[in-house]
Amino acid sequence: MYINGRFLTQRITGVQRFAIELLRELDKNPNLIKQLNIKVIVPKNYNEVEYPFHRIPLVKSKILNGHVWEQLFLPFTSRNEFLVNLCNTGPIFKRKQVTVIHDAAVYANPTTFSFVFRTWYKIMFFVMGKFTEKIITVSHFSKNELIHYLKVDNNRIGVISEGKEQIVRIKSNDSVLERFKLKGEKYLLAVSSLNPNKNFQAIIEAAKNLPKELKVVIAGGNNSIVFQTGFNTTQIEAIFVGYVSDEELKALYENAFCFIYPSFYEGFGLPPLEAMACGCPVISSDRTSLQEVGGDAFLYIDPDQPIQIANHIKRLLNSPTLREEIIKKGYTQSANFTWKNALDGLLANIEDVRNL
Repeated sequence: MYINGRFLTQRITGVQRFAIELLRELDKNPNLIKQLNIKVIVPKNYNEVEYPFHRIPLVKSKILNGHVWEQLFLPFTSRNEFLVNLCNTGPIFKRKQVTVIHDAAVYANPTTFSFVFRTWYKIMFFVMGKFTEKIITVSHFSKNELIHYLKVDNNRIGVISEGKEQIVRIKSNDSVLERFKLKGEKYLLAVSSLNPNKNFQAIIEAAKNLPKELKVVIAGGNNSIVFQTGFNTTQIEAIFVGYVSDEELKALYENAFCFIYPSFYEGFGLPPLEAMACGCPVISSDRTSLQEVGGDAFLYIDPDQPIQIANHIKRLLNSPTLREEIIKKGYTQSANFTWKNALDGLLANIEDVRNL
């Protein structure tokens, strides 16, 4: 069985993190790897020195990279093997495979993506929906979205969740607090790309109704090739810390007054899960998959109503007891999400397909 390792050549965002952590969990099981004859196959441009797994064999291709490698070389090389794609993309005409599609945002919110990106993904998802033996996704919300947009039968889409150990196991690095003069400051934290779907403008609007000493900190990158941002970062009151290491991100989570996630659309919602696991209270949109992640541990808002964010923050400011209660609920809720559970779910879905 091959695992499509193209994600190892890409910058780590949510979907790449998902793949790395699943395989990190798999890497703990040498008997399973041997039993299923699992190998990770990568394009020519991958630097094998950076390979993060110890027990899963690596197969490096001698020709081609990127989309061309994935659509031409990968299906040819894996023609007699079962293939697992973990990051939305895979060979569109290969049948003997499963693909994890994390959300249907290119259909639900097409204007937030560049024309080339959304067109290619719509074509790819449509064809894979017809040819791929099974699609897997990361929330029941996303499953219903994919059924709606791809017209796929309910029994051809499986659901697995995500985990939080990647943030729990590391030691935080406070240097980011020193660098941006956040030591001892009370700040609100948001994490992700500047995709308009993330609704950071709501945070800025909410901040206008809050005490001036509360800083707004936004961590994460911005891919203008993928997203049509329409977001002028030079005219808002916020501290943009940019792309930070996992250790720095953990320090930001641990020291934030609260974490705000007013997203309009999410397939899962890994940042608020990580925030919960780090003891940071979460104020979250009540839409899409986020209630599946937060349960009763989030303070929910309508993302179209920034004043609700301000009201929840004022509640937390006025009631340390409420804040502690939300933190405790967050620890309990985050304990339900592990990469072991995710891997077990993935393998169960693969087994269902291979037994057909």
